[in-house]
Amino acid sequence: MFFQEDFEQMRSLEQDLTFLSAKTEFDESNIPFKEKNFGIQNQDGIYTNLGLLLSDQCKHTIKVAVFDGETQNIFQDRNEFTGSLFKQMHEVYSYIDFRNQKHSSFSGLKRIDKRDYPEVAIREALLNLIVHREYSYSASSFIRIYTDRIEFTSIGGLLKGITLEDIQLGISVCRNPKLANIFYRLELIEAYGTGIQKIIDSYSESEFKPQFVTTENAFKIILPNLNYQKKNNKIQEDIVVYDCPENKILEFAKTHAQFTRKDVQDTFNLSQTTCGRILNRMKEEGQISQHGKGKNTFYILKEKK
Repeated sequence: MFFQEDFEQMRSLEQDLTFLSAKTEFDESNIPFKEKNFGIQNQDGIYTNLGLLLSDQCKHTIKVAVFDGETQNIFQDRNEFTGSLFKQMHEVYSYIDFRNQKHSSFSGLKRIDKRDYPEVAIREALLNLIVHREYSYSASSFIRIYTDRIEFTSIGGLLKGITLEDIQLGISVCRNPKLANIFYRLELIEAYGTGIQKIIDSYSESEFKPQFVTTENAFKIILPNLNYQKKNNKIQEDIVVYDCPENKILEFAKTHAQFTRKDVQDTFNLSQTTCGRILNRMKEEGQISQHGKGKNTFYILKEKK
């Protein structure tokens, strides 16, 4: 087994690489994309494994599964995200954020809004998954979304000599120093291992607390759903959901005379299966109507009578 720093600097077996996503990320931060400066190429102009990770041809993926309930018995949706780590980062965050519903409850006359998961916790857990995983293994990272929690599982346990208590105290020993340096330069992460503490702090006012689990070969972050309370195995009934996928699609439909399944799928980064299921449900509930057949199928917003 190689030390990860050695792995980053080793020659990539794939040399026919492109960097469209990486260049976009650097451009948005006004940082010149110079491959040798960041270790993407070595001094001989050979692409390294670090270069492969940031390239559009990256072999490592993130798999996300959505389950109906607290177990893996019933799938709602699944997706595998590929390409540059930057591309995966943005697409996975959008995928989770779309499902991070907002709920409202009332205290007297005042409405209190709260999303299922703190956005900062989602962000930091995802960045931890990407920056700190063991890339010398080929297995995918996994994100599993249940009714009551989200689990982020990355390959590679804690580095030798580091404990969970150390991590929670803010001690950070980076497995991928060059990759972390790039994410730091792009202001995606901070330099001093504050991600875990940010996750903990984001739950400071809740009875629910995040959990951190480690084995020799894996590290898992478990984020509890802030709005989930067991009551006949359902979300508590006095909480009103007003930011569900259907509502987002309805807002989209109000600004489009007509739209296709592909329009919705691309706009909200949904899988074909999930998108079809949501549109069918909206059709059955009389929110939209379907017209045309086959490839010419389109939808329009149904006016309230």
